[in-house]
Amino acid sequence: MATRSAGFDLERFLPYRLNVLASRVSRDLARQYERKFGISIPEWRVLAHLAQNRDVSVREIHERVDMDKSKVSRAAARLESLALIEKKEHAGDRRLVDLRLTARGLALFAEIAPLALAFEADLFAGLDAEERRIFERVMTKLLGEPASGSMAAGTDPSD
Repeated sequence: MATRSAGFDLERFLPYRLNVLASRVSRDLARQYERKFGISIPEWRVLAHLAQNRDVSVREIHERVDMDKSKVSRAAARLESLALIEKKEHAGDRRLVDLRLTARGLALFAEIAPLALAFEADLFAGLDAEERRIFERVMTKLLGEPASGSMAAGTDPSD
C-alpha cells in the first residue's frame, strides 16, 4: 500500500498524469513513423513545425515545441543530411539561421501527416463529441493558447 504524504497522491497529480499521457501518446505515434520513415521524435517535431511555418529559426522551433535547442539543432542537422530541410541566413539577424523544408521534406510530411491524423482520430475515438470539445477547451486553457490555436483546428501536429 502506498503511503501518502501531506495529501499528495502522485497518481492524481496533474503534472505527472499529463507527462505520462504525453509520453505514451508521443511514443505510440513515434513507433509508427520511426518504423516506416526512419525519423525520430525530435525530427518529426521539427519537420511538422516547418510544414506549418516557413523559414523558422532553431530558436523559434525550440520555443514553440518546448524542446532543448541542442535537440532541435541535432534533429535539424540530421534532416539536412537527408535533404529534407535546408538552411539559409535569417533575414533580420545574421547570427540566426532559418530552416525550411525542401521538396523532399514536404513530400515526406505529406506521407506522414495522414498517418498522424489517423492516429489522433484513433485517440479521440473513445470520446464522444462533447467530451472531445471539453478536452480541447481544457487543453487550450491549460496551454494558455487562444481558442483558434486549439488542437481541434488541426494546427498542432506536434507528434
